[in-house]
Amino acid sequence: MTQFQSIGRLLVSAVTGILIGLGTYACGDSASISEEPPVTLSSLTVTPPGTLQPVFSSAITGYVATVSTTTTSVVVTASPENSSTTMTIDGKSANAGQGITVPLDPPPSTKNIPVRLTDQSGAQTTYVVTVTRPASSNNDLRNLTVSPGPLDPVFQADTTRYTVNVGSSLPSIRVTATLQDTSSTLTVDGQGTTSGQARIINLGDPGSSRDITLIVTAPNGTQKIYTVTVIKAALGGNNNLQRLSVSPGPLSPSFSASRTSYTVDVGGRVDSISVTAAPQDTSASLAIEGQTTRSRSITLPPGPSSTEVEVVVTAPNGVPKIYFVTVNRAALSADNNLEALSVSPGPLDPAFSAGTTQYTVEVATSVTNVDVTATKSDPNAVISGDVPNGGQADIPLDGPGTSKVVRITVAAPNGDVKTYNITVNRAASANNNLSALTVSSGILAPPFAPGTLTYAVNVGSGIDNVTVSVTKSDPNAVMSALGSVIAAAGVGTGQVTVPVGLGGSAEVLITVNAQDGSPRTYRILLSRPFR
Repeated sequence: MTQFQSIGRLLVSAVTGILIGLGTYACGDSASISEEPPVTLSSLTVTPPGTLQPVFSSAITGYVATVSTTTTSVVVTASPENSSTTMTIDGKSANAGQGITVPLDPPPSTKNIPVRLTDQSGAQTTYVVTVTRPASSNNDLRNLTVSPGPLDPVFQADTTRYTVNVGSSLPSIRVTATLQDTSSTLTVDGQGTTSGQARIINLGDPGSSRDITLIVTAPNGTQKIYTVTVIKAALGGNNNLQRLSVSPGPLSPSFSASRTSYTVDVGGRVDSISVTAAPQDTSASLAIEGQTTRSRSITLPPGPSSTEVEVVVTAPNGVPKIYFVTVNRAALSADNNLEALSVSPGPLDPAFSAGTTQYTVEVATSVTNVDVTATKSDPNAVISGDVPNGGQADIPLDGPGTSKVVRITVAAPNGDVKTYNITVNRAASANNNLSALTVSSGILAPPFAPGTLTYAVNVGSGIDNVTVSVTKSDPNAVMSALGSVIAAAGVGTGQVTVPVGLGGSAEVLITVNAQDGSPRTYRILLSRPFR
């Protein structure tokens, strides 16, 4: 290669690159790159899809974005480099960072969205975002029905092959299909068909099979083919079921004439089921568990158990077909737990837990009753004991200083029992007051008051003995004087007799010990003058 040839090739390559760049800028379907525009953006976004091609640069003024066919609008957001620059997006005035919603045309379509900048000197730059909304690729059916039916399996948009069994005498079948995207086109057995339009398809002789083809063509040209195979029974030979149901149910899997085995799961409290069936051919005979009937109640053994129910369809030509339903009955629940337990006033000690059965509650001496609320974990369990099955009870307490055990028994549906115990401790009384104090001779000074602890009494010279009578405020307190108990717990009153000599005095101390043991002493000073 000569030196001149090398220089020539370099010139051709350079010119080609310049032409390609100019062509790209002119077409606007790729990045437009030139010298730095006179007025620039600092950011540009489009949502959806959120990604521009190429990645944003202030020096690039042309971008493309592709959205889904279902997208009807996009939001364009931009910010100028200079805060004094004015901006319009798709002809609408916009502030920096303000999103402008731009509607798109129906698919397939392309829309150029200009973002025009103008600075204070009047210089302008226009960025362009080209948004493409492609044609829909949705070639799915929304629904497909055949009459008489049913389809096997049950219709789903992604399932393209189905079977229908019909009687030997049926001359035709009705097929109705609806489109997910009504812009798609549909043919049924070669006939152009609108969404939801029923087509009558003629069938062949008894014992024949007929494929019905449905073709869905999406707006973008892609196709999906659904096939329905209609099997026509031989003369006198239709031993299919038209329907089969169990209550309570449901069947698993869903009923299909060609499927002969099913299961049904029921709870432990279900002791019977009802089986209902009907043949496709009304001339066929039907027996459920050996009994000629179309509906029968079947008793189930206790759970856990499995019971097989046999449904026999016999075609007019005598050929039988057997369907099996296996009914699985669960064991009765062994849940004998409480889900919640509370006492008011409370709280429980320890805090409630389903596995903890022993609790204590401390209440004040003034509390005469508590409210107990219990909630079963299994609604079918039974609560008994001091709380009824409803779960709420008002429990009266005994006197101060006593304890009462509240018992809650929970019986699970299977008979297992658990008992929760709540010991309610009512605090002992701290009342160590007297409610009355009298003397057989003389007058108390000052007059009696429960809070006054010291008194003086002057008696006549002819009085040798004085009897002091007292009454406790709380009968459960214990009262003593002169070293002896004068009123035990449960006895409300007591008295003590004190001798008084001439010209002498005597002191009487009466101590009241409250139920909780706290003491209080009253002092009476007796004085007798000389004659």
